[in-house]
Amino acid sequence: MTDIEAKAKRTQLVILDVDGVLTSGGLQFDNNGHEYKTFNSLDGHGIRMLLECGIEVAIITGRQSNLVEHRMHDLGVTMVYQGYRDKRPAFADLLHTTRLAPEQIAYVGDDLPDLAIMSQVGFSIAVDNAHDFVKRHADWVTCACGGSGAVREATDFILNAKSLLSEKQASYLK
Repeated sequence: MTDIEAKAKRTQLVILDVDGVLTSGGLQFDNNGHEYKTFNSLDGHGIRMLLECGIEVAIITGRQSNLVEHRMHDLGVTMVYQGYRDKRPAFADLLHTTRLAPEQIAYVGDDLPDLAIMSQVGFSIAVDNAHDFVKRHADWVTCACGGSGAVREATDFILNAKSLLSEKQASYLK
């Protein structure tokens, strides 16, 4: 087992950024200021598989969006922190709420505001379209870009490291 796989195996909570991770990072608004986001269904199913396997999922994002609240509710994610430009207070609350040690947490990010958390967790993941500085400070970089299956790639990697992926995939063949 590699060091990266060992870090993934310890994961009990996955924290995700939104813009640039769960979405492509593009911000779309109509003439009335209504926001639009596109989420990847593969990412959503990866999140559901984590939850079904007993691995918690949380969101920490710098922006505030009803769309994020709606999507996370649909997926069963209850720990949603929006409007946190400084993500450290939300992370401190998650540590207190979950009673997990930082080394039991993975974080998926793409930009400089994510580094404050990525530098503290046990397994830091950058998506392929992340800022180069963020990628240099991540434990692992996905092949897929944010909004295009990067979260699914990360969830599959974690489930595989925990020897849960094959069984989970096989359950769909029954």
